[in-house]
Amino acid sequence: MQFQKAELVISAPDRRSWPDTTLPEIVLAGRSNVGKSSFINAITERKKLAYVGNTPGKTRLLNFFNLDDRYMLVDVPGYGYANLSKSQLMKFAQMMDEYFEQREQKKGMVILVDARHLPSEDDLSMVEYARYFKIPICIVATKIDKVKPTQRSHKIKMIKQALELSENEILIPFSAISKQGIDDVWKRLIEMMEDE
Repeated sequence: MQFQKAELVISAPDRRSWPDTTLPEIVLAGRSNVGKSSFINAITERKKLAYVGNTPGKTRLLNFFNLDDRYMLVDVPGYGYANLSKSQLMKFAQMMDEYFEQREQKKGMVILVDARHLPSEDDLSMVEYARYFKIPICIVATKIDKVKPTQRSHKIKMIKQALELSENEILIPFSAISKQGIDDVWKRLIEMMEDE
């Protein structure tokens, strides 16, 4: 999908910094190093919209990305990263709860999992967290290009089973390198954002 404008609006530490808009928002969540920045850059067709670092756990705030003044992507801190103190983890949890309990524009959540591995406990917790808040979810299995073609359907089936996905919880195999899954992702994002 082509955007004239795709920009980082703000990196918000708390609700006082949230952008004052009514644009529909999709939350992007996933383990540290799952490829969230590459995912954002791939689906917006930008090379450097989101910073791709070699060090996992770079995102420490809620990053709001404006797409053509139509949609907002909200990148939340990666979870499951060991090098965080207890107080930082508590701060993240508080920041997330505040957003999910109070932000009315949220329309859905994309949860990124690594196609090469079974989902972690943290991945399952995030899916359950979204279900608790009754937020529509889309699971994106990143790095599918790194899975042998003969193993892909088996890996996808295993991920679906591990996350106990229901019929309306979609899983999309995705590669930021080959661009596989981008159209399917946008189809699902637009469904979520334009659902009244």
